[in-house]
Amino acid sequence: MLALDIGSSAVKIVQLHKYNGGHAVTGAGVAEIAPSKNNNDQREINTTRAIRECLESTGIRTRMAVCGVSGPEVAVRYFKFPSLPPEEIEGAVLLEAAQVCPFNVEDGAVDYQLIPYDENNVTGILVAATKKLIKSKLQRAKNASLDCVLMDIEGLALLNFLNEYEKRKAGRTTAVLNVGSSFMTVAIMSDNGLPFVRDMAYAGDGIIEEIATENNASPEAIKKILSGDSGGAQLELGDSLERACEKLIVDVTETLRYYAAQERSAIVEKIFVCGGFALVRGFVELLDKELDATTVLWNPFDKMRCDAGRGCKDMLAKTGPAMAVAAGLAMRSI
Repeated sequence: MLALDIGSSAVKIVQLHKYNGGHAVTGAGVAEIAPSKNNNDQREINTTRAIRECLESTGIRTRMAVCGVSGPEVAVRYFKFPSLPPEEIEGAVLLEAAQVCPFNVEDGAVDYQLIPYDENNVTGILVAATKKLIKSKLQRAKNASLDCVLMDIEGLALLNFLNEYEKRKAGRTTAVLNVGSSFMTVAIMSDNGLPFVRDMAYAGDGIIEEIATENNASPEAIKKILSGDSGGAQLELGDSLERACEKLIVDVTETLRYYAAQERSAIVEKIFVCGGFALVRGFVELLDKELDATTVLWNPFDKMRCDAGRGCKDMLAKTGPAMAVAAGLAMRSI
């Protein structure tokens, strides 16, 4: 399969080949989604065009895709029940989902996985997403002549990749912070094997809007400056980035504190930062200064062989952190 990560500003595609020593990249690409100025129909057209352009650039021939979902219409929750007969577990999970999900589970899809924890309880994680969100992803893949055969949770895809290629020391808890345009995801995995995933709405676009307002500039101009493609535009941002990131830093800090306060949890010692906004100069360094945990830029392809040619290898070396979700999705198989 190929991994299709449809973001709000760009499309990323990754295909991996599994071999005895790990995975090798056999195709990867990224394409920007042209702005649509709040026109939903035009946005769908632009998204379809970007998917097709991205697919063509990779040379990948398969039409089977795995997609991911994230955001406020997605929930990942840990559950723990007293010992139950196997035939009663699904009903208990659905009841739990109805109580903890921020949306009506009757309008969504629910799945779960049991994780052995102790003999006296049934433990695991449940995932849920609205049917509207899932249908949207399926339709976007279909519009580009792709068949979405598997749907994953983006935060879990990131943790799967982290566990495979960033071996944790016993007793240490690590996290992934994925900062995209519309959403930010904090995904944490500790020794007990129970994942924690939280999506938040303040991310790259919100930061850019804050900087633009403070500097009396357009968001488009700020975005170009932050990406290093200002086209000669001269604008000294000063401490604007730091001030605009205050809310994001507070959101992450509160999430880490909440996680550490849980009975089963430990303090996060290291954070791997990825996503498109992670490429902004000075952003990861700012997080490392403000957050209690050691914070580093994470390119998931640094420890992976690339068989897709020199051009693809150079692209992944430069933009790999922005393609972490696609890398995690690409590890899935049927």
